[in-house]
Amino acid sequence: MIANAEQTETAPASVAAEPKATKTARPAKKGANVAPKKGKQGKKATSAKRAPKTPTGEKKGGAARDGSKAAKILELLKRPDGATSKELQKATGWQPHSVRGFLSGTIGKKMGLTVTSTKGEDGERSYSVKA
Repeated sequence: MIANAEQTETAPASVAAEPKATKTARPAKKGANVAPKKGKQGKKATSAKRAPKTPTGEKKGGAARDGSKAAKILELLKRPDGATSKELQKATGWQPHSVRGFLSGTIGKKMGLTVTSTKGEDGERSYSVKA
């Protein structure tokens, strides 16, 4: 036991006399919890502007791919008596709102054709396009 007492007492006096460093870790200043700002993007390469496929003011007149549903609908609409909504649904497999949207948006607005709608004696609506 005498050996243990000697080990604890043999600490040099010069180490105990020096003051310990008072430096502690300082946390960084906390910023706001927001996404980092995006850097400015450089100039992007601009694509060459293409000329419109049809001159302005000119109607396209039913440009649909052969065998497509749009081509099937156009064929049915160009018949003398036109086509009923049920016939168009059966030909395409679409629901009634899809057929009406196609007639209004694609055929009426994009293709520039005039779709006429008539209601028959039986109450069934039929649509037609002048050929």
